[in-house]
Amino acid sequence: MVAAAAASRVRATSKDDILDAAEQLFALRGFDGTSMREIAEEAGVAQALLHYHFRTKEGLFEAMFQRRSDAINSSRLARLDQILDAGTPRIEEIIDALLRPTLEAGHDPARGGATFARLILTTGASSHAWQRALIAASYDAMARRYIAAIGKAVPGLSLADATWGYLFVIGAALTHMSPTGRADRLSDGETSDSDTETLIARATTFAAAGLRALAADAARPGPRAGDGGHA
Repeated sequence: MVAAAAASRVRATSKDDILDAAEQLFALRGFDGTSMREIAEEAGVAQALLHYHFRTKEGLFEAMFQRRSDAINSSRLARLDQILDAGTPRIEEIIDALLRPTLEAGHDPARGGATFARLILTTGASSHAWQRALIAASYDAMARRYIAAIGKAVPGLSLADATWGYLFVIGAALTHMSPTGRADRLSDGETSDSDTETLIARATTFAAAGLRALAADAARPGPRAGDGGHA
């Protein structure tokens, strides 16, 4: 019985199991507040195995981060390529392609999106330069492609406004990457943030209208709204 009990406590030792444990602890305690020993204990493996696979805590963090970001970005870029190959893109299609992989991952517990959303926010604001650089290395190339597509889909939209539009859409995606029930409460049950399709549809309509408004504002003569009246 002792052997059976011990066997029941044995946990898988794949790299994904280690990355899952690291993701949970880094999201909960931050990079500085998490030790390799704690990650090994959470994963149920010897600490030496972490050093064998990832060498350092920084290496483990980067592998953990890139696992999720690569999956989301691959989906985003495949959707964008399909839209662009079909001809002149509509801005709604581009926004949907940008939002959907993030929100679908966040609403699927098996894909760890809710935890990863916290990691993106904390990593981008980290005091460690290498973590901020990780955001740039993981997302900037994909972001530039989407910004270019947004500009193409909305005539008259400047590069600056296309960039702001991209950042606003990403901000909304991260904010709603996991259901919180707040939309349910505030709407008295008229809508739900667990309804992924409704969330994507409403966010897409809202963002598309905002981007078109930015282009229209730029086309009007005189100072733009919010520029302090300077020419």
